[in-house]
Amino acid sequence: MKKIIVSLLVFLGVIGILIRFGYPILVERLGLQGRAGVKIDSNPKTQVFINGQNIATTPYQDENLKEGEYLVELKTGEATAEAKWKGYVRLNTGTLSVVNREISGDQVNSSGEVITLESGSGVTVISTPTEATVLVDGQEKGRTPLTLSSLPAGEHQFIISHDNFLNRSIRANLVDGYNLKLNVDLALSEADLTQISSPPITSNVELTVKKTPTGFLNIRETASTNAKVVVQVKPGDTLVLLEELPNWDRVRTGDGKEGYVSSAYVEKKSS
Repeated sequence: MKKIIVSLLVFLGVIGILIRFGYPILVERLGLQGRAGVKIDSNPKTQVFINGQNIATTPYQDENLKEGEYLVELKTGEATAEAKWKGYVRLNTGTLSVVNREISGDQVNSSGEVITLESGSGVTVISTPTEATVLVDGQEKGRTPLTLSSLPAGEHQFIISHDNFLNRSIRANLVDGYNLKLNVDLALSEADLTQISSPPITSNVELTVKKTPTGFLNIRETASTNAKVVVQVKPGDTLVLLEELPNWDRVRTGDGKEGYVSSAYVEKKSS
């Protein structure tokens, strides 16, 4: 039987987030208007870098940040060490975004999730790899990327699974007036490490394709103009940013295709 990695994330009560942040009346009474928070945990402990600054070691929590996108890096050594995980995390006013990572020496053995709340409703689940099965309270709901709009408010258990990968379980509360976003990375099963390579997602930032001289933009298999073209996208199309490299971005299209584009022809989508 495959192991199940159970997320260390537990939203306390009505999620610690929402007791302190979620409901407008409480937010007003506690004087938290205009603030956003982040909670970061990892196993084993790592150094936390936010926007390039060494902030603390995990576990770390800060509830006095401004709304916006923050580059979070988790490192096990000095500031010059290679990040064991990095990604852009969106912080929204009145909510606490959560980063939870199981760190391994090899990226394909690592797993974790980024969980955010934003105005709206329902649940959005995306994963690496894509086409992962999503169970909610023991019932299969579909495959990632997946949007669920009919779940009732309250606590739910989400299990994300995929052949050859370890399952990941997350317990979280769905609250009226918010969209719960689960961005999940699965780790490879030990038996399949030599056969499958799937680096974890490193960002949930959206990009917009800019105008190009040819009227389209190639998404390539590797970060090279000589690499095979996976698919072509048009100016104005939206892509999900997975990883930033010098002069290149690793991206995912709306239908799940992944590859690399020249960073000169994409820009971060306005909020």
